Amino acid sequence: MARSKLGARTPVMEAALGFALGAVGGYILGATEDPVDKTLSVMTSEGLMKPVMDEVRTVGALGLGTLVGATAITTAMTSAVAGVILAAAAASIFVATRSCGTSHTDCVGLWASAGLAGAFGTTLSGATLGVTIEWIVTNLGMVALLWALSIFTMLKPPLHFLLKFIWQQGEVCCSQGPVASAREREQKETEAKETQQRERVATQMEHRILMLEKGGKADGTEHRTAWEAERRQREEMERERREREEAEMEQRTIQDWINNVVLKHVDFLAFSGIPMTMLAIVTSGFGVYGYAGHQSVFIALLALVMIIPYLLLKSPDFKFWMMAGCVGMLATFVIAMLTLHAEQEVVTAAMRMQAAGRNRPRDVISARMNYRASLEALNAGFFVAKLCQLGLGATVGGPLVRRGAGQGKVIVGAALVAGVLLAGVEAVAPVLGEGGKAGALLGVVGAAGVSVGGAAAVAGGWSSWPGTLGTVAGLVVGALGMGKWHFVNIGLQVPVAYVFAMTNPF
Repeated sequence: MARSKLGARTPVMEAALGFALGAVGGYILGATEDPVDKTLSVMTSEGLMKPVMDEVRTVGALGLGTLVGATAITTAMTSAVAGVILAAAAASIFVATRSCGTSHTDCVGLWASAGLAGAFGTTLSGATLGVTIEWIVTNLGMVALLWALSIFTMLKPPLHFLLKFIWQQGEVCCSQGPVASAREREQKETEAKETQQRERVATQMEHRILMLEKGGKADGTEHRTAWEAERRQREEMERERREREEAEMEQRTIQDWINNVVLKHVDFLAFSGIPMTMLAIVTSGFGVYGYAGHQSVFIALLALVMIIPYLLLKSPDFKFWMMAGCVGMLATFVIAMLTLHAEQEVVTAAMRMQAAGRNRPRDVISARMNYRASLEALNAGFFVAKLCQLGLGATVGGPLVRRGAGQGKVIVGAALVAGVLLAGVEAVAPVLGEGGKAGALLGVVGAAGVSVGGAAAVAGGWSSWPGTLGTVAGLVVGALGMGKWHFVNIGLQVPVAYVFAMTNPF
């Protein structure tokens, strides 16, 4: 296990500090469990599930599973990327308009503005998508949701180029803004002072040479005093020039990293959802054309799950969005299988009752099949979307800590922001509705994922095993304690967050 020292501390101090930081990340992760579970319980009540149940016979169990899974994962990915891009924009404006000195790790304002913008953007985007999806399903049905998902997926590649163009224009505006002009003016003034000093020194040297040529005797004390003053002034100007160059280099480094983050996430936004959407289109299309229960649906689904990852993984220029697309597609496949399994369980139970001489009406069995399939699709889809949002948040928090943004700033700051957002979502829940609240809570989970990812990065960065074990223990204990000891949920979320935190998509 490769380790990079986070500080010169004793193992006991590392373990104590790691436990405290891990507990903060775990605490905010556990705090999201109860609100998310309550929202999911309301969304899966029989009354709200009726529009979904009515469409199961149209698109089939596999079609419903892939459609719900693709929609949920696309929502999570889109809201997470929206938050990252907004955070990058806030950080870029901060860097372009202010000087952070020679060390950007001390710029609390930089990380605070980026963190607040990112968390707000993720939550707002999730709420907007949640309200939109709820309205489409309630008023137009699942087939309309399929059309909306397909159109949104087709619009993302053009949006990819538009976002890149807007970002480039923003960079040009920042480079030509008043702050850039002030920096250029300051540089010219410094260069003018240096030129004046060189001319003054040259004049003094010429004057002394002329005096010596005429046989005069120069006052040594006076000349030494003048030379000392010139030397001190020259050293001061050299120090100011060096500090200015270091600050400009540091700001260029930050801006280059921000640009790289934006470009990676714009690519991620544009292309990562295509594999999941293809599954939804194919399986739901079979159902729309009357083949919802045919074996060909499963064969086509299995073929896509095997072929698409093979082609992506075989690419010589493998990118983060390809990995995320493969993971999302496999998650969609799992949701479809769980949905089909739930429906088959009802069929198996009905056959057993029939064998025992207790026949049930066909319409009752059909309604029960639709209900179980819809319930499983929504439960699995929402849980996978939560894991996706948590993982994407961890991919932000982990690299930030490893880059040197400050372990305490990232972990504690993200936890505080997530806590404030959680309270805010609960306060405006009546306005958002169930769909909007669910989407907003996914955004809060993403903000919590930044804290958890930072804690995971800290666990992997200590110079001793007690520090690593202490951080992991704090993370697990905090998550379980605040999450009301949901061992299965927390047990799945913490490893996912750790894996994504150790992944560097930039």
